[in-house]
Amino acid sequence: MPTLDRRDDVFVLDLGDGENRFHPDWLTAVGAALDEVEKAEGPRALVTTATGKFWSNGLDLDWLLAHADEYEEYVVGVHELFARTLALPLVTVAALQGHTFAAGAMFSLAHDIRVMRADRGFWCLPETDIDIPFTPGMSALIQSRLSPRTAHEAMVTARRYGGEDALAAGLVDHTATEDSVRATALELARAQTSKAGPTLGTVKSRMYAPVLASLRDRDNPMG
Repeated sequence: MPTLDRRDDVFVLDLGDGENRFHPDWLTAVGAALDEVEKAEGPRALVTTATGKFWSNGLDLDWLLAHADEYEEYVVGVHELFARTLALPLVTVAALQGHTFAAGAMFSLAHDIRVMRADRGFWCLPETDIDIPFTPGMSALIQSRLSPRTAHEAMVTARRYGGEDALAAGLVDHTATEDSVRATALELARAQTSKAGPTLGTVKSRMYAPVLASLRDRDNPMG
């Protein structure tokens, strides 16, 4: 399960050491961690990382198959995770030490800065391969954070991007060796801690107002 630590002014959220899929209990734990980060005062930033082969593989499809009647409510919760991360009043850095797929890749896009391991691991939106269409909110998030060309390729072809290809395509902002992904993310986060506060929150909320409105459309989350 996710755990939250603090190193001086930088909070470190570790998503776990498995596939880190979005089980409802996992979503609740991440939400509680974000509560703590958001309620803290003073300079701060957030690094979101994981331990092991995966950063996140996204939706918990096994849970969804067993709880099909809760699908829409579940999607609302996933959308809220994206919206909340996107609008946090502090700088967020995703340290992608492993595979980052589907809704996990979307979660990474909700962060301000992304650092990916250079030599192994893939970033991928496989929805067209697994026959799960993007919701309007998901589409809005992806298209707001990527260039039109990259968004089209990633969403339509389900291409798997390694670290250097992801950097070239603008999916991530930095690459690093396996043992320095987290350290690089921490360094980037420390340089931005002074920006935390209401002004940054307002900037983000206004910058991404259409995306946030789509993600928070509880009446019609599936489109």
